[in-house]
Amino acid sequence: MAEPERPRTSRPRLRPAPLIFEPAEAAADPDHFFGLESTDDPRELLSRATELTHAFRAAADRSVEFQAIAAAQLADPRRFDRLTTADIAERAEWTEDYAKKMVEFGRDLLRGARDESR
Repeated sequence: MAEPERPRTSRPRLRPAPLIFEPAEAAADPDHFFGLESTDDPRELLSRATELTHAFRAAADRSVEFQAIAAAQLADPRRFDRLTTADIAERAEWTEDYAKKMVEFGRDLLRGARDESR
C-alpha cells in the first residue's frame, strides 16, 4: 500500500544556512541534509541527527545574542544614526515589544562584556 502524499504548504520549507563544512553543491540539493538522507542505520541516524540538533540549537542561541547586541548598538542614543525600536523591529521582522526586549538583552550582554574586560 502506498504512503499517502503529504499535504503541500504554500510556504517554502525553511533550510538552515549552509555551514562551512557542507559543500555548496550538496546544500543546493533540496533533499540533502548533511548526509542524513543517505544514512541507513537508525542508530547512526539518531546519533547524527541529535548531534546536528544540538549544534543548531547552540548556533541559534548565539545568533540571538548577536541580534540583541546589534539591536542595542543600533538603538544607542549616542549614535547620530540611531534607530528607534520600531525601525529595528521592522528590519528584523519582530514586533516592537520584542525589539525593546532584545535591545535591553543586548545592553545587558554589552555591559557584561565590558565588566569582564576590566
